[in-house]
Amino acid sequence: MDNGNSKFTAAAVQMAPVFLNKDETIGKVISLIEEVALNGANLIVFPEATIPCYPYWPKDIGTIEGRKQVLDAYTELYKNSIEIPSKDTEKLAKASKKAGAYVIIGVNERDGGTLYNTILYLGKNGEILGKHRKLMSIDSEKCIWGMGGAEDLKVLDTDLGKIGGFFCYEHHLTLARYAMFTKGEQIHAGLWAGHGFVKPTMDFASKQYAFEGQVFVIVSSGYINEDMIPDSFPLKKQTIWDFPGGSGIISPRGEYIAGPIYGKEDIVYADIDMDMIIRAKAVIDAVGHFSRPDILELNIKD
Repeated sequence: MDNGNSKFTAAAVQMAPVFLNKDETIGKVISLIEEVALNGANLIVFPEATIPCYPYWPKDIGTIEGRKQVLDAYTELYKNSIEIPSKDTEKLAKASKKAGAYVIIGVNERDGGTLYNTILYLGKNGEILGKHRKLMSIDSEKCIWGMGGAEDLKVLDTDLGKIGGFFCYEHHLTLARYAMFTKGEQIHAGLWAGHGFVKPTMDFASKQYAFEGQVFVIVSSGYINEDMIPDSFPLKKQTIWDFPGGSGIISPRGEYIAGPIYGKEDIVYADIDMDMIIRAKAVIDAVGHFSRPDILELNIKD
């Protein structure tokens, strides 16, 4: 097992977008990349759908006027989403290069007439390393985003180690988890929107992922409250603005080494010692001595 850089610093950013404003949100992200880099982070993780925001609002209101408001909100989301690659990703990649850090960020990706919930991976030299489209949306998210495919089950080789990532309830896709482990994942970015009702799920799912795969999990969650939403947004009063966050960093033994934090925008830092993976796998190696390939096999249809 290649152990990457034995030690480095990771940061989980808990932030609110500039609501439905792509340009200002990108500007905020770039400022945060600069701040985090000054504090010595080599890996920076941002929340789910940071740009331009997560679709917090109801997706179906049973009146003609309500339907119009839902479509108006979707239109603004679409217009403020980004294409990959584009001038927008160039700005983010330039910031990543200036910081000399790997950046992982959730974006609404526009591809033709469809939106995808996408993790964008940027290298420390300012290149796009890859992307991951959410494999399965939950509940009303299905009204917004298309689904990813087998090509989105990827683990990236970097000088820090092997990096992958999932959104939210993708952490409950049992076979998808195991697929990432078989690909050698060592550092996992867990991107969440920060729903209040998901707080316990985010906590146990993230710790379980770390323990089960013997990986570090960098949990980056969104945070937003009603005061951040302009009164001009037509669905402001129909939306429950309960998004307290829950960002933290978890060891390969399933224990927090930083965070979690709730109720504010903040940045969580932790020193990552990759040798902890070796020690964790001495007890349980999910794809090695603690597996039964003679009776169990996973086939990834790629």
